[in-house]
Amino acid sequence: MAAVSALLAGLLFGLGLMLSGMGQPTKVQNFLDFFGQWDPSLAFVMVGAIAVAWWPFRVAKRSSQPPMGAVSFELPTNKKVDTRLLSGAALFGIGWGLAGYCPGPALVSFSALISTAWWFVPAMLVGMWVSDKAFGK
Repeated sequence: MAAVSALLAGLLFGLGLMLSGMGQPTKVQNFLDFFGQWDPSLAFVMVGAIAVAWWPFRVAKRSSQPPMGAVSFELPTNKKVDTRLLSGAALFGIGWGLAGYCPGPALVSFSALISTAWWFVPAMLVGMWVSDKAFGK
């Protein structure tokens, strides 16, 4: 049952990403282009995502049981803002702005056979591997 739930959640997430345009790098890049062809539509996607996720996160925070299908579940408690966090966020933002992809939409676009994702996803995986080897936990 857990695998079916995960599959359905993933399919719903991917469908939402494709319908919102997050799988199109140019749409994301236009959202970040405030002084050019700015496209504010992704702001509505973000607000919608926050609105949908707000209640389940509140419930999960108060619950003593893990969510359905989870072996264990912990919300982050670290509130420390340090150089590692800021540099990682900056690298993520720069990559997102240049490529127009972040990991979720990149995987959806990869599975939808969109050619730019076929270059991005392997590079993303190599970057994750290098980061893990260099900084690990």
